[in-house]
Amino acid sequence: MPPAAFLKTSHDPWFVAASLLVAAFAAYVALDLARRVRRDGQPNPLWWFGGSLAMGTGVWSMHFVGMLGFDAEGLVLGYRWLPTLFSWLAAVVAAAVALGIASRARRLDLRLLLLGSTSMAAAICTMHYLGMHAIELAPPIVWSMPMVLASIGVAWVASAAALGLFFGLREQRGRRRYALQVGSAVLMAGAIGGMHYTGMAAAQLPVGTVCLSANSLAGAPLALMVTVATVFILGGVMLLLMLDAMAYNRESQLTESLHQANHDLRRANDRLQRKAFEDPLTGLPNRALFDDRLQHAVTRVARTLRNQNQAVSAKSRERVAVLFFDLDGFKPINDSFGHEVGDKVLRSVALRLQQSVRESDTLARLGGDEFVVMVEAADAQAVAMGVAQRLIDSLRRPLIVDGKEMSLSCSIGMAVFPDHDDAGQRLLACADAAMYTAKRAGGGTCVVYDQSMAGDSTEQLALREALRHALDHGELQLHYQPKITAQSGEVHGFEALLRWHHPERGLISPSTFVPLAERFGLIGSIGAWVIEEACAQLARWHADGLHCRVAINLSPYQLRNPNLAGQIRDALLRHGIEPSQLVCEITESALIETMNTEGATLAELAALGVRLAIDDFGTGYSSLAHLKHIPAGQLKIDRSFVSGLASDADARAMVDAIVRLAHALRMEVVAEGVETSDQQRLLAELGCDVLQGFVFARPMPAAEVAQWLQAKGSEPASAPALAPASSPTA
Repeated sequence: MPPAAFLKTSHDPWFVAASLLVAAFAAYVALDLARRVRRDGQPNPLWWFGGSLAMGTGVWSMHFVGMLGFDAEGLVLGYRWLPTLFSWLAAVVAAAVALGIASRARRLDLRLLLLGSTSMAAAICTMHYLGMHAIELAPPIVWSMPMVLASIGVAWVASAAALGLFFGLREQRGRRRYALQVGSAVLMAGAIGGMHYTGMAAAQLPVGTVCLSANSLAGAPLALMVTVATVFILGGVMLLLMLDAMAYNRESQLTESLHQANHDLRRANDRLQRKAFEDPLTGLPNRALFDDRLQHAVTRVARTLRNQNQAVSAKSRERVAVLFFDLDGFKPINDSFGHEVGDKVLRSVALRLQQSVRESDTLARLGGDEFVVMVEAADAQAVAMGVAQRLIDSLRRPLIVDGKEMSLSCSIGMAVFPDHDDAGQRLLACADAAMYTAKRAGGGTCVVYDQSMAGDSTEQLALREALRHALDHGELQLHYQPKITAQSGEVHGFEALLRWHHPERGLISPSTFVPLAERFGLIGSIGAWVIEEACAQLARWHADGLHCRVAINLSPYQLRNPNLAGQIRDALLRHGIEPSQLVCEITESALIETMNTEGATLAELAALGVRLAIDDFGTGYSSLAHLKHIPAGQLKIDRSFVSGLASDADARAMVDAIVRLAHALRMEVVAEGVETSDQQRLLAELGCDVLQGFVFARPMPAAEVAQWLQAKGSEPASAPALAPASSPTA
């Protein structure tokens, strides 16, 4: 049929503009939906279903508004509602296919692109031509097949482009994504519009055509209503997408914050664990870590030995050897040059030891100048002897510290599991006993444990095990020795002294069990008990009307505890004690060492308000530069200066110098070990503020303090006249 036989068709530009704007908006929302339907690698069915409805409605709306703007020389056109409904369903199906592929596929390969774009194109073409079929015409529409094929091709290209954009923008973030998304939405709208208007151009209406459905869906008001409704739906979806994005971002930030917090917590735990298992001075493993590794090694070797064939020779079976060594000649270096130089020497020694042991060996510092090495090998004794010889040779070379040449050696004791201790519990004690044998032999050698040394190790092991249970069984007690004001004779306070009443051995001297507690890591729990018991006793005395100060002794090991100040603060608060009523006595040598390594602990104790006292002054080789920086308010003269005071002019000159020095630094002076009236008189004349010793009273249980005060002339029920401090800092 000649072209002149068809009606001339056109499109209302306002309808065209509205349809393209709706298409762009729908495409933008569709691209956002493609990111939501697959989040964190998982498809989201709710977003897929709702998104399919919204996206399909948007695409259909563009198509329907465009058809409402179709004009054929004034012919009034109407669209039947049932085919129109089916065309909307076809648009929803096309959207479902697109979003389904975007939600479930990790990547877009060629096979998926062909399958998906073909399915989408079929649904879009179905939507379009069903929509055109909704117009009931007589005669019917004559289709231009080249244009129909062109519209199908445009639909396929548009579908493929949409899928590519879905996958391309799905992982984009930030401002770049928004810019790309806007451009992609315009491109998709153009492609969808191109398909629609190509399909519309394929429709040819013969001259004289009559629309039998003119009274159905038609008119500009309907187009406006569909446009507004679609924009409202897409806007609602867009708002939901924005709210979801905000919620997701908040959740992501919270998750990231939690991950960061967990990461920081793990790092903090790692630092705490390293600190808990690392010697702060040398960086080597400490006693706790060594004990743990030794226990695991013994358990592993014992299990292996049980499982091994009895035919295996004893020589080839696995063994664990422990080398316990102590530095010979370290104390003179420490005493002559001070603890700061001594610490540098220990660090240099640790470095040499690390270079002498094998990578598989465990080297640790137990404390002071004591070190230990664990060796695992089939012939552990021979291997460990080679390690010991390398250690001895490495320390024979002089050390250069602060420009000074220093010579050291070491005494080493060796014990092997299971040869010398089949249970593995006494291995360290056996090596320790062998070390003392090496030291008594002149040092600079290694001695292997044998049964003749069993007395020393057995005794230490028995005392250690008994000491572990002493606290639980109430065997530890505090005895209190009075401190007397030198000028007035009034009671100034008491010093709490630790005593161990063993049920079988009787009273065990602190000089015996305190070093044992320090060596085997028990001093921390014992020191905590002393703090708690002293504060509790102060509270009991206060309730009875006795107001005084009590001094306790702090071990160097306690000073290395970063929670020491908090431990003391909690005990004071728990018992309602003023901090100034507790005096912490620390030996001069421990104070100097603490100033070099854990000075913050002293500052925390001073800030807490407890009084610090320098104990055993005159034996630690401290310098005035150190002394003036120690936050102590009391200085205790060592008993070695007091013992020869009556007969030795040099001793009197030393005490006089110490008193003048302490008073110049605004410190109170306490002289301990006062045993005669002549010593008491001379110390008072030399200006000592407080005296302590057997001439006044021996250490006594807390229950006897009231009787002693009453015998001295004070009523136990009332507060005795306790002297105030005589120095400005008291």
